[in-house]
Amino acid sequence: MARICAQIARSPAFQRLIVGSIVLAIALVGLETEPWIVDRVGGLIWALDKVILGLFAVEAAIKILAQGDRPWRYFRDPWNTVDFLILVCLLLPFWGNFFVLLRVGRLLRIVRVITAFPRLRMLISTLFQSLPSMGYIMLILGLLFYVYGVAGTFLFGANDPVHFGTLGVAMLSLFTVVTLEGWTTIMNIQIYGCDRYGYDPFPDLCTAPDQFPLLAPAFFISFVLLGAMVVLNLFVGVIISSMMDTMDDVHGKNGLEDSVANGAENSVNQDAVSSDQSPIGRASDVRSLEDHNVVLQTQLQQVENRLHRIQDHIQSLRQEMDTLSDAAPRSLSTPDSPARRRGANRDPNRDRG
Repeated sequence: MARICAQIARSPAFQRLIVGSIVLAIALVGLETEPWIVDRVGGLIWALDKVILGLFAVEAAIKILAQGDRPWRYFRDPWNTVDFLILVCLLLPFWGNFFVLLRVGRLLRIVRVITAFPRLRMLISTLFQSLPSMGYIMLILGLLFYVYGVAGTFLFGANDPVHFGTLGVAMLSLFTVVTLEGWTTIMNIQIYGCDRYGYDPFPDLCTAPDQFPLLAPAFFISFVLLGAMVVLNLFVGVIISSMMDTMDDVHGKNGLEDSVANGAENSVNQDAVSSDQSPIGRASDVRSLEDHNVVLQTQLQQVENRLHRIQDHIQSLRQEMDTLSDAAPRSLSTPDSPARRRGANRDPNRDRG
């Protein structure tokens, strides 16, 4: 049963059916936003919705049964867990005032598009893997917003209370600046003063106009360069780095799976070849192995005999060396030895010359 379910889950036809049902579910959710379509074919839409929900349930059951006696392995894949949670949310009963929650919960089917396409799964995995590095970049960006927000409140708070009246308002205005949307208007208010630029709709708020023709451009241009150009490019760099790491992991995993599959296929082929051999061929192989074993044993015995002869030779050499070492001191201690007589007969004048 498990093998059959595994074959069904891996079959391209079944996967295309699931992908098609996901696309159809997304289209049905969009059609439900048009009242005139719901009035005409609302019953068909709900019927198709039930069929698609049943297909999702059958898919989950097949994948769980494919694990055999260890169904918990289905949840080792995080994307299977996501699919199962979406299915549970869609199967929960909602009545009365919770009917709107049911319609909103059906939007979770759109998330299944991510699980259906490997490339989308890789992109989402990349985003999750880059979250720790993004946290540090967010910390840097937060410090940048805080420093410039405090400086902007002190410098431009009196002239422009709408954008720099408090620290929170100043940081919100800096977020508008970093998106490059209308940041020149905020800068021109500081350059020309609130009484001459930007405060026509609410002149009562311009109580202390002031001009910063040099400081304001330096303030905003430096913030745009640091915030919009440098920090946001760091985000892009982190995502690209995580994407490359994810692709390397995927390629390495695929290569390992291919090598394992090729090894398994080779072993199966070898087993098939060995199983196809005739009994006569197997008997001849056994006899050849026995003959080879006899030859190896003979060679091993010859090596052992040579080792014994070498050990005997070494022992005899040691005995001769001991004999020579005992005889050398006695020859040197004898007074009438030839060496002493030759030393006594030597001429001292010749040695001196």
